[in-house]
Amino acid sequence: MPEASVTVSIEPPRQPGVERLLDGSTAYAQSLYPPESNFLLDISTLERPEVAFYVARDGERAVGIAALVVETAADSDDRADAPAPARGELKRMFVDPSARGRGVAAALLTRIEADAEARGIRQIVLETGDLHDAAQSLYTRHGYREIPQFGQYVGEAHSVCFAKSLDTATNRPACRS
Repeated sequence: MPEASVTVSIEPPRQPGVERLLDGSTAYAQSLYPPESNFLLDISTLERPEVAFYVARDGERAVGIAALVVETAADSDDRADAPAPARGELKRMFVDPSARGRGVAAALLTRIEADAEARGIRQIVLETGDLHDAAQSLYTRHGYREIPQFGQYVGEAHSVCFAKSLDTATNRPACRS
């Protein structure tokens, strides 16, 4: 089975094989959307402490990338009325075109979700483009549900946002209006 040879680990983004994938991700997004509709994190942002950067490898070759940016609840404490628990935003998901259809994106999602849940993150949110049909299908297959645009994506014509609850005890379908 092809995905058996794919491993996923947290690695620094500043390495040649990984930078090749970041460049590919950027070129792909820029080929589809105008500059104001691209929300790509640069390499220095991907190196920040609140970002976990994941690399999928087939042997030694980097074949996929993704980042999880942790958003912490402000002034969280143990009060019953404390803000919602931390959530993470999935960013820069990209699979080398030569490795697509081999389960690389699914392997990245599985590892990121497991790590996020272990860190107490209860929800992963993400934004993708309206022309990224394969990405939207992937997220839907993995339990993500479309949500209203959030944060910097509000009002963006090309943005489609998704979320997935990682807390199985409260994992209920969201109401849609």
